[in-house]
Amino acid sequence: MFNQQPLPQGPATDLTTAARIRDAAIEVFGDQGFQVGVRAIAKAAGVSPGLVNHHFGSKDGLRAACDERVIQLIHDEKIKAITAPSVAKGMLAALAEIEVYGPLVAYMVRSLQAGGPMAESLFEHMIADAEVYIQQGVDAGTIKPSRDPAARARYLLTLNLGATLLWVQLHSKPGEKLDFRKAIRELTEELTPPALEFYTQGLLTDPTLLDTVTKEH
Repeated sequence: MFNQQPLPQGPATDLTTAARIRDAAIEVFGDQGFQVGVRAIAKAAGVSPGLVNHHFGSKDGLRAACDERVIQLIHDEKIKAITAPSVAKGMLAALAEIEVYGPLVAYMVRSLQAGGPMAESLFEHMIADAEVYIQQGVDAGTIKPSRDPAARARYLLTLNLGATLLWVQLHSKPGEKLDFRKAIRELTEELTPPALEFYTQGLLTDPTLLDTVTKEH
């Protein structure tokens, strides 16, 4: 079930024991939810339960480390795509290997579905990070500037994560586990074309509407 494909890695592959536990936990949490015990995570990582607690202190500590790792991996891949000399080629390269993000998507979905302070913290950290990498796209000339970068980042994350949660909910069958590697491919193929039309061509023909609304607020 685990390690069918490795999680996407940053510039240097981190193979420490703590990293191995963390990456296994991302997959286990994504596959089974956050009610899963430390023993299942330890078994997936090939270590003792005591070693999990030694490195992370508690399951919440491990989850916080997983949050940080997921955000970093998303950040790295977004930066590569939106600051590439050819944004089209950068996006196509990311789309070609989209299945590798299945465990990350599963983890995010499980976290947001669970709700609570840690889910809210993950969401807020993802928004803050999105503002950073979107700004790097602006600086690279591949993304248009915004009147309110923070509000735009919040809207885009709410839109994208909300669409993902709804898609997963509608395609989940009682008693069956969703294959997130397959699901992320299907979701991407379904939503990417209309999303790109929306992002590149816009929607409304009246450009004065934004000025009118922002003046009223």
